Amino acid sequence: MRGADLLVQTLSRAGVTRIFSLSGNQIMPIYDACFDAGIEIIHTRHEAAAVFMAEAYAQLTGTVGVAMVTAGAGAANALGPLFTCSESETPVLLLTGDSPIGQDGWGAFQELDQVPMTAPVTKLSFRPKRATDFGIDTVRALRTAMSGRSGPVHMALPFDLVEADVSGGVVPPAPIREPMPLSASDARAIAQAVAKSQRPLILCGPAMSETRNPGQLAALESALGAPTIAMESPRGLKDPALGNVAKALGQADLIVVLGKRIDFTLGFGGNNGVDPACKWMVIQADATERDRAHRNLGTRLNACFAADPRDSIDVLAGSGQGGHDAWRREVANLVAARGFSAENNVPSGKITPAQLCAAVQRQIGKAERSIVICDGGEFGQWAQAATHADHRVINGISGAIGGGLCYGLGAKCAMPDATVFALMGDGTVGFHFAEFETAARVGKPYIVVIGNDERWNAEHQIQLRDYGPDRLIGCELSGARYDEAAKGLGAHGEFVTDLADLDAALDRAVQSGKPACVNVLIEGLPAPSGTAH
Repeated sequence: MRGADLLVQTLSRAGVTRIFSLSGNQIMPIYDACFDAGIEIIHTRHEAAAVFMAEAYAQLTGTVGVAMVTAGAGAANALGPLFTCSESETPVLLLTGDSPIGQDGWGAFQELDQVPMTAPVTKLSFRPKRATDFGIDTVRALRTAMSGRSGPVHMALPFDLVEADVSGGVVPPAPIREPMPLSASDARAIAQAVAKSQRPLILCGPAMSETRNPGQLAALESALGAPTIAMESPRGLKDPALGNVAKALGQADLIVVLGKRIDFTLGFGGNNGVDPACKWMVIQADATERDRAHRNLGTRLNACFAADPRDSIDVLAGSGQGGHDAWRREVANLVAARGFSAENNVPSGKITPAQLCAAVQRQIGKAERSIVICDGGEFGQWAQAATHADHRVINGISGAIGGGLCYGLGAKCAMPDATVFALMGDGTVGFHFAEFETAARVGKPYIVVIGNDERWNAEHQIQLRDYGPDRLIGCELSGARYDEAAKGLGAHGEFVTDLADLDAALDRAVQSGKPACVNVLIEGLPAPSGTAH
């Protein structure tokens, strides 16, 4: 048995059935080992795409997503999405090839000290020193990714260890996520504080989203009697998907935070429209995040608990007393307020973002099971505000764009029976356009809808606002026919310029049975502000 076999058998015993990967010299033995273990390899066109796919897959399956790339430039190419996974609190294991330990310092092919490179954007990054440790090291990596504040982990795999003989090596048991629930007394203290307050609010981090915890937030809200809101967007209190949530925070007298970082999305916990007398209570599994809460909230932080919110939902719900019905309805109305209409036309006669999203929503309504993916700047925000499905994956708090096409393939792998719609702008789709070929090759049909305003509209809107219409630079894009390019890569293509043709084009895309690219020319409007009137 080789080190590669011990690694792969450990992954298989832990329940891993699929790896998203781009091939390379140093990881070929691991590819070979996947044959015997029955692990499927989804072979991508770029290393970053593999990590993005693993991120979406992990969020939708509740497992650790696994990505694998080669050494040197391959590992470097995967770095950006690790930051995205870290910010979205998604458990992903990145396996990278590495030059042989026995040639350290010699100038080996693709020799690169990878661990310092990935350490700032992972929970754990390490390079095993012995092939016999591959089993326990892999279990450690998986357990770390899942436990506490979940996130990405990196293992660099030296080629000589991957090929080394480990006959007699033992495949360890599958890892178990280490639970960190609130104590019953702490849960009662939080529930009592909620009950005594007039306008309590519960804010949840990305790992607590509805997609990752179906039905649990609604049950918690009902049990505690406090409006419960998951925050996943870098626009924070201006997230258009949360309507006028800022007004709700401005009225709150108690804010309970479940895994939500006290960061820029909350104005660093500063007053920022929040009543200075408002009390804060924080539940965080990660010590760094608890320290951040103390630093940013100061004396307004009444209590900070070292616990995993995911493990604490049941004990919190069991301590709740319900109530606050009128306040909960008021907050629900504020969050639901969007401040735009799909019925409104624009002088140019072009399709508006709201009209495009409404048409996609009609398609979502026809699906038995649906996933919506929202990626990009302005159009990505429109998609978040104007569409909803059974499950959602967004580009997340990192603010990184370009993963949406990859998310779509990861989502289809996670839920093959779901109809997947990936909405993104024309700038965003260009990052990983070649993954249309991957999706066609592996037979994963999903629908990519491009809101095409022929520019980087988020930056265009900033320039308009801050510098004026005479100082627009570096944001224009061409009228490229993305639909035709997608056809060349094996996908179905549609080009839409007239609202009257939109529904039929989307119908054809859904029915094509192929990955589909629906390229829709739209008016480049600013996204909803997140503050409806």
